[in-house]
Order: sequence, then structure tokens, then C-alpha cells
Amino acid sequence: MTVIADRETRADAPAGPEVSFDAHPDTYRHWRLRVEGEIAWLVLDVDENGGLVPGYELKLNSYDLGVDIELYDATQRLRFEHPGVRTVVVTSGKDKVFCAGANIRMLAGSAHSWKVNFCKFTNETRNGMEDTTLHSGQTYLAAVNGACAGGGYELALAADHIILVDDNSSAVSLPEVPLLGVLPGTGGLTRVVDKRGVRKDLADVFATRSDGVRGKTAVDWGLVDEIVPPRQFDDAVRRRAAELALRSNRPADAQGVELVPLDREVTADGIRYEYVSAEFDRANSVVAVTVRVPRESAPSTLDGVGARFWPLQVTRELDDLILRLRANETELGTWVLRTEGDPDVVDGYERLLLAHAGSHWLANEIVQYFKRTLKRLDVTSRSLIALIEPGSCFTGMLTELALACDRQYILDGPPIDDEDSEERAAIRLTEANFGAFPMGNGLSRLESRFYGHAEHLDWLRGKETGRPITPLEAKELGLVTDAPDDIDWEDEVRIVVESRAALSPDACTGMEANHRFVGPETVETKVFGRLSAWQNWIFIRPNASGAEGALRRYGTGTKAIFDRKRV
Repeated sequence: MTVIADRETRADAPAGPEVSFDAHPDTYRHWRLRVEGEIAWLVLDVDENGGLVPGYELKLNSYDLGVDIELYDATQRLRFEHPGVRTVVVTSGKDKVFCAGANIRMLAGSAHSWKVNFCKFTNETRNGMEDTTLHSGQTYLAAVNGACAGGGYELALAADHIILVDDNSSAVSLPEVPLLGVLPGTGGLTRVVDKRGVRKDLADVFATRSDGVRGKTAVDWGLVDEIVPPRQFDDAVRRRAAELALRSNRPADAQGVELVPLDREVTADGIRYEYVSAEFDRANSVVAVTVRVPRESAPSTLDGVGARFWPLQVTRELDDLILRLRANETELGTWVLRTEGDPDVVDGYERLLLAHAGSHWLANEIVQYFKRTLKRLDVTSRSLIALIEPGSCFTGMLTELALACDRQYILDGPPIDDEDSEERAAIRLTEANFGAFPMGNGLSRLESRFYGHAEHLDWLRGKETGRPITPLEAKELGLVTDAPDDIDWEDEVRIVVESRAALSPDACTGMEANHRFVGPETVETKVFGRLSAWQNWIFIRPNASGAEGALRRYGTGTKAIFDRKRV
């Protein structure tokens, strides 16, 4: 069950709310998950009194972070626990309302960082639904059986097909601009024009009409795919869901993998899982993240593997850690990433996954999940630094962690605590680094790193894969930022970390978001780029969040007072 605890009840922890991303269908307060053969039903029936924090009621199926945490959990379980599901129908359990979007009282009363992080997680969850349709054969169908506004329409937009009830009152709308002085998370605006191909002048009309668009006009403009009268609605949804299921190659008789609860220890000084740990250095605003590899080699087949299969478990632990750090540790602005273990063990697991990703549903799901977790890291507003030391296992899929970082440093010398050791650091590239885990811009992280230098990328793929690359070679090949020797290592690392902490966090967030996404734009990069810039900025402007702003005055009967200067 998703809970929020008050950290002030723990004397050894800093004040503030602590968010858990744990959830289970048995304890959902806002969603009902029902599986009927190849069709699953996700029914939104929000508990008005089930807000994640006090101070607002979730009326009209409006949502907060807690509602989205349950949705994310449901989408993950559908992928892993229900391999036979081919169509997922998202609909409402309330009469005459599909979803009123993000709760306004929650937004108005939340800290700025909470609002932005909430919007980011919401969009990541929507992206995951779209990824499911594209790569996992589970097509999402939005059965919009009532009024559908703001984030509610964004939820529908994440589906591959939208059916709207034609009852002369139900409409789809993005009313944030006219009513709240903000944007529909930027995901709504972007998906309307880029995904659904709505003409931009009509999109302008749509996004400035608080009452939205319904009926045949909604179909003609491309805002929905079809309209159906109320009496025929349920039959039409079931018929369309069955038709969409025919497009899928999901296995009908496969045994799912239960996503059992993670073993996790949380203290004031860090978080520890079986394969991932994070240690907090609050004085320097640093989190030291370590990813470990099991000692035992990969199995020869995928038969009988479960949630504790290392690639799946380590991905779940990384995913959970990223979410917890983003929500609960906003002042720890630099993450230092390390790995520990035998690179050959990593290679074994990776070869098993990639060899079966095209034919085995579970291998595909794990690959897609690791890809999405790396994407979550890519859009995290923290400075990321990889340290490659003797005993590291930055190879293939774990090399992606290093490549996701803003900087990479490799130790050219023996371990700092054992100068007589002959062990040396190395980094290893495999085929996995050339497209198995693409970024949101569609490029591999190596393509992004060497954008505009295709010949170097070809050289790396043809000459440098599959072998340990030494520190000096890694520097020469451009795979690391620097390769300090063992005499300078500790001072160099300290200076890098301390200098980062001395910079403006806001400036770093903007800089990093620009540098990480070179090359082509996609719906995904537009959503997060505009969320980081436009929505971030709009949220703190007085026209939205000031005492007389639209977000604060919504529902009071008093109109907002706008500063008319264009900035």
C-alpha cells in the first residue's frame, strides 16, 4: 500500500514527508485491476479521502502522486504477472466522470519541487504505457465514459485508441491554460499535436477552451478515435478491445512472474537493497550509489526464473531507489555511481537476455524495463558521476549506467587501499551498448556521446567490443572524462564533487538537461525538456502561483489577476 510517513517521528532523520512507491492491487485505494483472459480492466475509482498528504479531497476522480503510484504498479504487474493480457482498458468507475485530472488543491498547496517531480513521474508513467503498446504487445484502450479534463485527458492520450461516450455532455479538455494559468504537464500539449496529429490552430482553440470538445467534433479534430452512444458503449469497448488483442503476440499460456516486495532497509544515512545501495553524505550533498553483481553465474535458460533473477531484481531496486531519492532527498544533488563484481557474470546474464529478447516474453520485458529505468535516470535532475575503479564491473548493460552519467572517471593504478595489488580498472563495451537500451531521443548513449562522429562509433563497434579497455585507452577513445592515477585519484574525485556542490542547482539542472539529449527531438524529449523549462518556470510565476494567481484562486469565485507583461 502506498503510504506517506512523517519523518519528524524519527529523531535521526531530516524533517519532511517520505514517499514510498510500494503498492499492491490488494491495497489499492484508487484503482481496481481486473483480468479477463486476454483483456485487463484498469478502473479508476478514486477515494476522495485517500490523498497522499492532508489538505485536499480527490473529488471527481482527480488524482495526486498516490493515485499515479498505484497506476504505475498496475502497469508493471500487467507486464510481468499477466503475460497473457493483450489489451488493457482504462476506464472510470464513477458515473459521468472519467477523470478531472491532477487535483488543483494539491497543486496549489504543494512545494514547487513536489509539483515538478509529480509532473515528471506522471509523464514517465504515461510513457511506460505507450512503451508497453510499442514493445510488449499490451495495447492500451481508453474508454472515456464521462467528463475527461486536464491530466485525465493526458491519461487517455497515453492510450493507443480513445473511445468517448457520446452523451451530449462528456467532453475532452485541457483547461489548464484558461483556468489555472499553467500547462497540462506539457505531455498533453505535445501528444495532441505530435502523437495524434491535431492541426496546430485547432489545438490552440482546444487548449484555450475550458469546456473542451465533445461528440463528432472531437473525432473530426482527431482528439478521440470514435464516439459511441451510452447504451452501446460497453459492447463497443469490449469489441474494440478484442480487435486490438488480435494484433498482439503475447503468449497465451505463459506463467507470469510475481513482483514480490523488495527487501529494503532505509535509515537516515542511506538505503540498502540486496544488489543496490545508497550512502548519504549530507555535508557534501552527495549520494554514493553502488550496484553489485551476484557471485553465481547466469543460468543456462530462463526456465523457472522469478522476481529474484538478478537482471530483474537489480532493475527493480534501481528503479525504486531513483524514485525514492528524487522524491525524498531533494538536497542530495550529486549522485556518484559505482559497480562491484565480476564483469564476466554480467556478460553471462546479458547474453542470456539479449539472445532471447526477440522470442521470450520475459527476456523482452526485462530488457524493456532496464531501458525505462535508464531513461528515468536520464531525466533525473541530479548531477551524475561514474567512478570506475579496480573491482568494478562496468560492462555492457552496466556500462550504460556510466554512459548515462554527466562525467566518468577511471582510476589508472592499483586499488587505493592496496597498492601492491595487480588488479586494475577497466571498462567493457558489448553489443548492448549499440542500441539495446535507447534513450528518449531514440539514440544509444554512445550515439549521443559521439553525436556527429559516426566513424568513431563504427570503430568502437568493430574493434573495441568484448574486451577490457584500460584506463588510458578509455580516455583516448573518449569513453571517460579523465583517468587520474592512484596518487591523484582521491583529490581529483574530491575536487569534482566539491566543485559540483558549489554550483547553482538550478543552473546545473538546466545544463544537464541540455547536454544529455543531443540530436533529434521526439515526443519524449519534448515532454521532459519543456517540463524542465516551461512548466518549471510557469509554476513559480505569480500569474499561476502568486496570491492572486489562477492556481491559487481557482474555485474561489474570484478571478485571477494577471501581470500582463510578456516575458
